[in-house]
Amino acid sequence: MLKRNVTVIVVLALGFVLGYGTLAFTQDKKQGGAPLLRPIHAAARALEQAENHLQKAEHHFGGHRAKALDLVKQAEGELKQAVEYAKANAPAGAAAPATTPPAATTPAPATPAPATPAPKQ
Repeated sequence: MLKRNVTVIVVLALGFVLGYGTLAFTQDKKQGGAPLLRPIHAAARALEQAENHLQKAEHHFGGHRAKALDLVKQAEGELKQAVEYAKANAPAGAAAPATTPPAATTPAPATPAPATPAPKQ
């Protein structure tokens, strides 16, 4: 009886240790591995939520909703470029990527000039 109880306790303890170790290992991979990229991933999630809210909005707000959607999509693209830059420019053998911002960024889209009527002659 004692041998059976010890066996059950050992199996449960082993399962706990293996399960916890697996959980810790997989969570590190989900975070992107590098601590410097965590804010970038958090910002990407926030932008996805903002995009969903803007798409579900019923009112157009005089075209500002559509412009905000365009800017959110542009920001998402910039974050993807930042992650690619960090991965490409990480020092050899270092766990964290470089913190230097990307050299080339995409400018904000230009707002169209308001239409002015032609002068009468």
